Amino acid sequence: MAEHNNEEFYVGYLPQAPRGIGTRVRLTCLVLALVAALTAVALVAGQHRFPASFFEFGQVRQFEGIIFAEPYPVLLARRPGQAGTLPCFSRYTLVAEGKHGAEKDVAGFDGRLVRLKGTLIYRDGVTMIEVVSGSVEAAGMQSDAALPAPGESPGTYTLRHYRENSTFVYLPAPAKTLGTYTLTGEIVDSKCYLGVMNPGSTKVHRECAVRCISGGSPPMFVVKDAAGQTATLLLVSADGREVNQEVLDLVAEPIEITGQVVKDGDQLTLRADPKTYRRVR
Repeated sequence: MAEHNNEEFYVGYLPQAPRGIGTRVRLTCLVLALVAALTAVALVAGQHRFPASFFEFGQVRQFEGIIFAEPYPVLLARRPGQAGTLPCFSRYTLVAEGKHGAEKDVAGFDGRLVRLKGTLIYRDGVTMIEVVSGSVEAAGMQSDAALPAPGESPGTYTLRHYRENSTFVYLPAPAKTLGTYTLTGEIVDSKCYLGVMNPGSTKVHRECAVRCISGGSPPMFVVKDAAGQTATLLLVSADGREVNQEVLDLVAEPIEITGQVVKDGDQLTLRADPKTYRRVR
């Protein structure tokens, strides 16, 4: 007597697979979908998080303050404070639209009180303004310079009077040298690093950073301490000049720099001769 083979067999043109085969296929598909979902979650969790950097694209604000053109254009603007207290200031490094510095925008306004329009760029307490082209205008003509502020000793706060609109502006104390340090970090272009691009550092961003720095964007030196805390320092030469063209070959490389660290308001600057910058492994 012939034996009957009861094993299921699926014929492709039939409208439905046998029950056993259908169950196994459904379970296999479910397991594969679950594995794919868990793999995707693991890959996302393992990625480095983007830093909290921001570019307020399309949100144009108006600012008022004093322009300092060297070594990189800066707007010194007074922050709101409590009545009867000494004023507080913000130093906004200025850049132009696109991959350009703001030297042309502020030409002729060095030391003058101005109004301008721009877009904020900020990261880790460091703030920059992308200046709207053609928006810088004088807000007053300086009449008296470097006069001691009432009740304050000379060199602590100074007072400037802009007679056109009867504005009195208190300027903060001069920059303070914190000492000479040897720091290891990476040279970045400040505009992208602070928020226009994310990520705006490491070798993946190198070509863009070189173009921005060569176009006038101030170079910054990003360092980390043993606890992983990040500090950003503007790079200038030992005598305070801009160093854009001298650092292009060193962008996005691990670099060691020995120089003077200077604190000017809330901005740190590293003064060192670019010829002494040293690549490290």
